[in-house]
Amino acid sequence: MNPADLTLFLDGLIQNRLKLSTMIWGPPGIGKSSIVTQTAAKHGFDCVDLRLSQLAPTDLRGLPVADNGVSRWFPPEFLPREGAGVLFLDEINLAPPAMQGIAQQLILDRKVGSYVVPDGWYIWAAGNRKEDRAAVFDMPAPVANRFLHVDVGPDFESFKAYALASDIHEQILAFLSFRPALLHKLDPQQPAWPSPRSWMMASDLHRAGLEVGAAIGAAAATEFHAYVELYSNLPDLERVLAGEGDDIPFPSEPSIRYATTVGLTARANDAQASYHAFRWLAANAAPEWVQLCAADLFRQMRAKNEMRQLSKLIAGDPLLEQWIDDMQRLLAGDQGETPVPAELKQEIADIQRLLRGKGPHAA
Repeated sequence: MNPADLTLFLDGLIQNRLKLSTMIWGPPGIGKSSIVTQTAAKHGFDCVDLRLSQLAPTDLRGLPVADNGVSRWFPPEFLPREGAGVLFLDEINLAPPAMQGIAQQLILDRKVGSYVVPDGWYIWAAGNRKEDRAAVFDMPAPVANRFLHVDVGPDFESFKAYALASDIHEQILAFLSFRPALLHKLDPQQPAWPSPRSWMMASDLHRAGLEVGAAIGAAAATEFHAYVELYSNLPDLERVLAGEGDDIPFPSEPSIRYATTVGLTARANDAQASYHAFRWLAANAAPEWVQLCAADLFRQMRAKNEMRQLSKLIAGDPLLEQWIDDMQRLLAGDQGETPVPAELKQEIADIQRLLRGKGPHAA
């Protein structure tokens, strides 16, 4: 499962009101915790991040207080009392088995001691695996059997969608488009190594003019700096986005081609600029490069609520109408070496409906 699939899975649990305790496994730095908090926020839920490794058994069960000769347990204040949300047991397997055992009743029965989890709350957990070189404990079988288990791994397309929405530095994203193997490369011998989380930190450092090796390690930083030097060879992207790029050729060097397509996507702030970028690529680049950029442009414009306007601009341009028709025929025959993302297939179908006078869905 990739991060985008995990988002859909967690959305599905909430949409279907399935309050099944869920354990998310995966290497460090790929965004497990961020996906949980973002999913909760998207549904208007609170999210309580509970680190069992930082608690003692009495912290979770509560403290006994004498009441008319009877010992009553007073639950801790950090556990939710009302409303709806996600109780997130992050890094659960960093907690020793005894602590995980205390959480067992909470995970299965939604209660511990005198405390009961409110009906509107979901219980999700996350942790690293032993092969990730994390200092984790084995999860006791009775605890493990009380969870749904999903395995998540790094995925560049999922990261790219998130990074574009998060305003990552375009040079970082262009480099990773060219070297996706460096998105996540655990090096247990080094304190800093590449991961989606550390690349986001590297973006902040790079934007501030600081050394990115502090986030991603020296080896990855060396490759990144060499790539950045290529940026002096980029075509004039601002002219392209302004519709003045008819005399500008598409680069021939692969690494600069990746930088060009990412640069156009990152700098296209509205439908008009996206249209100019799309048209220039369709006129000058091979189909696989147009497809690569179009998928990101369409995603960006839909997020900015500009997809309807972009569709109208495309529908009025014979060159782009022909490209859309060619792509539709290609998809109908399921041909081509480059897999077409499902999202791009849907956008192409929407634009074709507009060309036929039916209008795109939800554009």
